[in-house]
Amino acid sequence: MDPDRTASLMTPAKLAQVKPRAPVSPSAWLDKMAMDAGHQHVARLGELAEDLRTQSGRRDYRPLAAELAQLAEALPRLDFGLLQARGFMARLSGKSRTAGAEFAAQYDQIDTAAQALAAQVKSLQARHGEQAGLTDRSLLEFEVEFRAIEKIIDQGSRWLQDMRNQLKARESASGDAAARRLIEEDTARCELLVARLKSLRALGTAAQHAQQQAQSAAARRSSLAQMLQRALSGELKEWRKRLAPLADAARTGSAPALSLEGSMDCHRDLQLGVKQAIADCGQAQAQEKALAEALDSLAAQVKPAA
Repeated sequence: MDPDRTASLMTPAKLAQVKPRAPVSPSAWLDKMAMDAGHQHVARLGELAEDLRTQSGRRDYRPLAAELAQLAEALPRLDFGLLQARGFMARLSGKSRTAGAEFAAQYDQIDTAAQALAAQVKSLQARHGEQAGLTDRSLLEFEVEFRAIEKIIDQGSRWLQDMRNQLKARESASGDAAARRLIEEDTARCELLVARLKSLRALGTAAQHAQQQAQSAAARRSSLAQMLQRALSGELKEWRKRLAPLADAARTGSAPALSLEGSMDCHRDLQLGVKQAIADCGQAQAQEKALAEALDSLAAQVKPAA
């Protein structure tokens, strides 16, 4: 609204109470710029770091590791010797059917653990799928703000160097008291910018480290997801294909259609795959912890630079 028009709507008494604003000092503006360079980028970087910290805190691989541990504990209990001992004397004594039932029960326990693992993997993939897009967007904007701060540091460093060169030239020239006072003000302004750039550099170092940890965590999550998919659709599927007929044959006392040796190899492959999955879960959890610590360190640098 036009200030003159606004004033014309006031009563004379109210108009008399209005105090004129003091003119903005160019020196004060420059001082503020020196102290607050990159303020908006710093604030937004802090918000994004907090978002990423929250997202990282929601990624918990411990339930998955627990299900894997249950399966790893159950797998060695499958005793193929129960099937190998089913000879003529075993059939005469009636131990053959007992051994077969025992083998089938062991298989059922492992299959139950495998089903629980599959459900946990499905739940984990669903949760991570929901967060993936949000995390990707946060990381993209995080890098934009981080690069903007780097640019401000570069520009500020060049301006600081130019200003110091000018100050040297002005100091060598003869000047009156007013000129010397301006030199002192500009020197103080340079020191303000030095402090600001130092703070931004510390922030930039912390941001770069956090970004690297975030990228490593993303790569670790992707690797774990691929490994789990391979384990469920590969080793576990092949294990059921091989072992289910054996368990059914053992349950009914009939001769198995598949070789025992091939089934034992498949069982061993699944054990190795589960062992690797447990290790990968631990590494993924450790990487999320490293990311959280890096983001906490960044938050500590954001506060003084904000």
